[in-house]
Amino acid sequence: MIRTFQVQNVKCDGCAHTLKEKLSPLFGKISVDLSKEPREITVELENDDQIEVLAEHLKGLGYPLVDAPLGMVESGVAKAKSFVSCAVGRVTKGDGSET
Repeated sequence: MIRTFQVQNVKCDGCAHTLKEKLSPLFGKISVDLSKEPREITVELENDDQIEVLAEHLKGLGYPLVDAPLGMVESGVAKAKSFVSCAVGRVTKGDGSET
């Protein structure tokens, strides 16, 4: 089933590249909509049990789901992780630009 989720801390194409690169081995094709706020990702899940797996991977990359219950410290850590993931995404994408 194809599902769309709202994700925190996604700012640019570098972030989108990281999400696609890190999540596609587990979930196949990933789409990231940078035109919406909050940003949205679309994935194909085999079943509802994969939602928790996706949520944990997103949180680990610094891009938790919008409705994820995060404390102040967790929120700060997620933002810091997202900055690193974004930078890595820009470098591995190859052009270093934001879109």
